[in-house]
Amino acid sequence: MSSEPISPGSGRPAPALTFASETPAHAAGIEALLDRAFGPGRFAKSSERVREFADFAPEMSFCALENGRVIGTVRMWRAAVGDQPVAFFGPIAVEEGDRRHGLGMALVERACAAAEAAGEAAVVLVGDVPYFGRAGFAVAPDVVMPGPVDPGRVLSLSFADVELRGAVCPRA
Repeated sequence: MSSEPISPGSGRPAPALTFASETPAHAAGIEALLDRAFGPGRFAKSSERVREFADFAPEMSFCALENGRVIGTVRMWRAAVGDQPVAFFGPIAVEEGDRRHGLGMALVERACAAAEAAGEAAVVLVGDVPYFGRAGFAVAPDVVMPGPVDPGRVLSLSFADVELRGAVCPRA
């Protein structure tokens, strides 16, 4: 675990944080944070369909802790796009009062670096280009999610020269 400062953005001082790989001990705090951030509607999203069949990747999933309390989380999953193995990103959530300190982007960058270090060829997610584009994500026009989603929100970040084309599906 490491402690790294997050640059302040709002009137509140940046929290003193520790980043940790997700463990089962974080589960209750993560679920409570995700409930507050997304509400019960999170289970109806097409990304949730991916999480139902993908394998959780704890070595690429992280928590931001403030005095032992989970204030941020990002999760990664092993999936494929067609025949190409990829990491599927999400969900990501940060406590409402801590959202102006760069914590979310720090979690994005940490998870993507872990995916690259683990040998993943690409990361795929559903999200906003203006936000995730800052980390290098771009629209993935040939990636098809299971269920309805705005195709302009299906994004990818490649670490290798791969073609992402087809449905997001379980790895073979």
